[in-house]
Amino acid sequence: MKLENGIQQPGFLLALRFLALVLWSFPGARALDNGLAMTPTMGWLHWERFMCNVDCQEEPDSCISEKLFMQMAELMDSDGWKDVGYEYLCIDDCWMAPKRDSKGRLQADPKRFPGGIQGLANYVHSKGLKLGIYADVGNKTCAGFPGSFGYYDIDAQTFADWGVDLLKFDGCHCDSMEHLENGYKHMSLALNRTGRSIVYSCEWPLYMWPFRKPNYTEIRQYCNHWRNFDDVYDSWQSIKNILDWTSSNQKRIIDVAGPGGWNDPDMLVIGNFGLSWDQQVTQMALWAIMAAPLLMSNDLRHISPQAKALLQDKDVIAINQDPLGKQGYRLRKEDNIEVWERPLSDLAWAVAMVNLQEIGGPRFYTISIASLGQGMACIPDCIITQLLPVKRKLGFYQWTSDLKIQINPTGTVLLQLAAN
Repeated sequence: MKLENGIQQPGFLLALRFLALVLWSFPGARALDNGLAMTPTMGWLHWERFMCNVDCQEEPDSCISEKLFMQMAELMDSDGWKDVGYEYLCIDDCWMAPKRDSKGRLQADPKRFPGGIQGLANYVHSKGLKLGIYADVGNKTCAGFPGSFGYYDIDAQTFADWGVDLLKFDGCHCDSMEHLENGYKHMSLALNRTGRSIVYSCEWPLYMWPFRKPNYTEIRQYCNHWRNFDDVYDSWQSIKNILDWTSSNQKRIIDVAGPGGWNDPDMLVIGNFGLSWDQQVTQMALWAIMAAPLLMSNDLRHISPQAKALLQDKDVIAINQDPLGKQGYRLRKEDNIEVWERPLSDLAWAVAMVNLQEIGGPRFYTISIASLGQGMACIPDCIITQLLPVKRKLGFYQWTSDLKIQINPTGTVLLQLAAN
């Protein structure tokens, strides 16, 4: 039934809105059955910032060593990171000794990790945190250390014995796609057989894309999150490339994401050197929209208060961790402005507007409220709050209203639309 001016009655509109929630709530593909990563994983990962620096004599403060991870664990506990959800402290490549021990087990480099991984895990756990580690499905890791091919079961049990809580499993040095697929499946099953809760982070589709399109329904059955695209760099071009790839492939990847399994666009590089403030806001906002794992790669010993506040923004983290578990998507792109949106629980929506233009000053962009949230976000009205770059209440908007926003070059305005 419609009123004389053609606007539908609120009761009917609210019924439509409820129907939209029901449709959005249908589960996607079956997830890995380990009960983990029901929301995107949050933590810290060493790779982008510290890479494969093993020279502890010349660079003792930035080499891959137990000292580095203990310092980061201390800061994650004391500086509020753990309190807002960053709980996994993750080791990447280059932690290993060059050879396995006499029983075929992986071992940490004895000089850089004198207490071994189990000792480090105990320290990390004492801070109320969880430890992640790295291995490779192939014959060698990407940096040339021992791979897990032929050792999947023993490596899974070794990690469980050490008290590891997450495994990042890379895909270098595989000799065939069959080897790659079977290796990822084998390690998933081996981890579950240990009886220890270990989040399984895969790079399976990243290594498969050059040869054939991945079967994401299958990947989700074995992995808690999975990398699709190139490693992130500390640069705006890298962030743009990741967003471009994600939006170009969103029809293939978005529906498979949800509680227990997530698309991983790689690390947060906020607090480093390559991104302007507005570009850091863009990465944080879009990683929240994409329901991405939030794995920082930065130096928590030397991070600006501004970057720290952005990474610890509870409102933005709440969007990323929203229990509905639906990945957002790019709604439109016009004249170098992109609009992304994500359905949230309680009939709310998150909307991000990105200004990709790299010349000139801030730009105004106007969008109709009725076009947001599958047309359902503000039926019959809603309260809009801007969360980034600064939090402020924009007020009450009706379904028939327009919204005008000013966006800085390479910056993003992140909004939350909630039922009135």
